[in-house]
Amino acid sequence: MIELVFLGMAVGVLSGFFGIGGGTILVPILLFMGYDIKTAIGISVVQMVFSSLYGSFLNFKKGSLEFDTVLSIGIGGFIGALFSGWVVSIVPAQTLEYIFLGFVMIALARMAYTPATYTQSRSIHPAFLFLIGCALGVFAISIGVGGSILLVPILVGFLHFEIKKAISAGLFFVVFSSISGLISFSLVGHIQYLDGIIIGMASLVGVYLGVYLNHKTSSILQKRLLLSFYVSVLSYLLYRTFS
Repeated sequence: MIELVFLGMAVGVLSGFFGIGGGTILVPILLFMGYDIKTAIGISVVQMVFSSLYGSFLNFKKGSLEFDTVLSIGIGGFIGALFSGWVVSIVPAQTLEYIFLGFVMIALARMAYTPATYTQSRSIHPAFLFLIGCALGVFAISIGVGGSILLVPILVGFLHFEIKKAISAGLFFVVFSSISGLISFSLVGHIQYLDGIIIGMASLVGVYLGVYLNHKTSSILQKRLLLSFYVSVLSYLLYRTFS
């Protein structure tokens, strides 16, 4: 239990600071601790619900979360995640990971050559944002991540979001995709609720610290740290996909 508490706190810090759900970090660690892959993803989904809800609440209080802009993406993510099981049944999982990795690399390359701050984001029709959310929901849940790893670079690199608002939007997106994933995994019995709740509750402490550090860090430094973190995650995903 002590290990799970400290693990939850550490993942919570990353969730609050980088706007991620935490599954990309948590699942490999749980596998190393002896959990099977389905149980590890189920526990991760529970943790993501806790961290994304609380982190989004904190970001809203600090004024960095714009509901009007990201709500369409979130609803799309929820619906897309519900169809992830059907998509996985007809498309090989490795093919989905190849597509996901391709999108991540393109988005990161675009993000690397854009400013950390914009005076105004691009005006995008809600229907288009909804379709983006649907696609992210399908790909994210099918490989066990929340989806913000791809959403944040898209928002910064293509839609010209300020970096802190993009991070807040990414974490808010995880609220929808993780709740949808929780429903799906609960129906098939792949969630170990006690361990998931322990990690999820502990992550709230880490999320508070992560959000605090997020708003204290300059946008330029945070973009550099975010790119470094994403490159590390991308390296892991490449290793998992091709090993």
